Amino acid sequence: MKELQKQFDMLQEKHGAKELNSIYGGGYENEPDFCFVFMNPTGKNIASDKKWQGIRYPWLGTKNIWKLFVEIGIISTELNTEIQSRKAEEWTVRFCEKVYKEVTKNKAYITNLAKCTQPDARHLNDNIYKEYLELFKQEMELVKPKTMILFGNQVSAIVLGQKIKVSEERKKERITGGIKTFAVFYPVGNGRFNMPKAIEDLKWIMKI
Repeated sequence: MKELQKQFDMLQEKHGAKELNSIYGGGYENEPDFCFVFMNPTGKNIASDKKWQGIRYPWLGTKNIWKLFVEIGIISTELNTEIQSRKAEEWTVRFCEKVYKEVTKNKAYITNLAKCTQPDARHLNDNIYKEYLELFKQEMELVKPKTMILFGNQVSAIVLGQKIKVSEERKKERITGGIKTFAVFYPVGNGRFNMPKAIEDLKWIMKI
């Protein structure tokens, strides 16, 4: 994993904002029950700051995605209440570790297909994601998740290697690299209106 992280940092220089850190995957790294795969990080993640000395995992310092994770049991109601009450600058190194300790306890792993942090939520070309694909496959070989959740059309299409419409893939199981895989609506940003559908599908997936 350390070697992969070095390569992610090199690709940050090529495809990300040079003033920001790349963001790695984090959580339960030894055959987690679920691996959640998002697009790419943005500068809203406090760990992207070059001065940051803590863990560099997805969604640190943000609020909306944790509303999904509390609904599907990846974090507790109590922790989510604390998350929602904190401003980004109030996410200390210790609090970030507390959040991911709970993610780990619930045997979940959270990552992005591309680790190149952008200053905002700008659209990335497919070719950039494809440049990360082999490294992502190596990441999955190391982590060995039992079930992989791909969020959104673009990530799903690139990982699955074919054009995908999530609306036509709901609750449809595929096998990718030996891993049970599902495509789910992207639940935040421009896809925030799809969060209820994403939660509905995830609850169904997590019961089977």
